[in-house]
Amino acid sequence: MESKRIQIRIPAYLLDQIDSLAQENEINRSQFIQNCIQVYIMEREPHCLQEKLRVGYQIMADLNLKLAEEDNDDGLLEHYERQLAEAE
Repeated sequence: MESKRIQIRIPAYLLDQIDSLAQENEINRSQFIQNCIQVYIMEREPHCLQEKLRVGYQIMADLNLKLAEEDNDDGLLEHYERQLAEAE
């Protein structure tokens, strides 16, 4: 992955907090800021993750209900395990 050098201005107190948190997490300042940006971007587009989780939970709920209703169906259990493996 190609990296680009940028220059930004931030208040000294914020830089102190960044450095302190980066040190606590045993990463450098640049990596800490990259992590923060990635989290921010993911939070700005939560609909994608939320939709995937919603669909996944619905699939698993349906499978759980079938397992509970049908007692001990080995084929259904194998399907359930495949669904879990695919979700990882």
